Amino acid sequence: MLVKWIRCTVVDRRGFERGQRKWAGLLGEPGFRGQGGGWSRRRSDVAHVFGFWESRAFYDSFMARSHDRLAAAQSGTFKDIQVKLFDYSFDVKTGFEADFTDADVVRVAHLKVHAERAEHFALMQRKVWNPAMAGSPGMIRGLFGEAPGDEFLVLSMWRSEAERGKYQVNRVERLSARAQTETDVRDVSGDIVGLEPSWTV
Repeated sequence: MLVKWIRCTVVDRRGFERGQRKWAGLLGEPGFRGQGGGWSRRRSDVAHVFGFWESRAFYDSFMARSHDRLAAAQSGTFKDIQVKLFDYSFDVKTGFEADFTDADVVRVAHLKVHAERAEHFALMQRKVWNPAMAGSPGMIRGLFGEAPGDEFLVLSMWRSEAERGKYQVNRVERLSARAQTETDVRDVSGDIVGLEPSWTV
């Protein structure tokens, strides 16, 4: 599965939201698995969108045919767009589906890892972080993705920001030390995204 993460700074919030609803046109596209997103809880002008495709071939076909027509509705409503593609590697918890209907927030973490530590980083994600996150009340589902250049994406869906916050406070420092995260990672960025139900396709 291919994971697409879009982050942009919005200059016309109303127009952007109106255009976002037009992406319902993705339904019926071959290989399309789902899309959702919302506003950053840290910066009110930043929007995130997450799209899921069965394969790169289906995604490339969509980009060549239908993308520009659907995207036209949002022209001029945003700036500073960043688009990243990741290959799905494994679930965080079980049975990831591109379903946003039962979640309130998404936590997205984007990590750049030292090349010689990439294997160790992925192993620690499976052995240390995954079990801890999967056992946290309020964590619904998630995935771990990889891109060329030792870049990784960890996406987790939560029932509420309060429940995600409890996990953050209680465990992250201890888990990070156990997983040797500081040794593995050269750069990390991320956000908490409050999901907008009308953006779900």
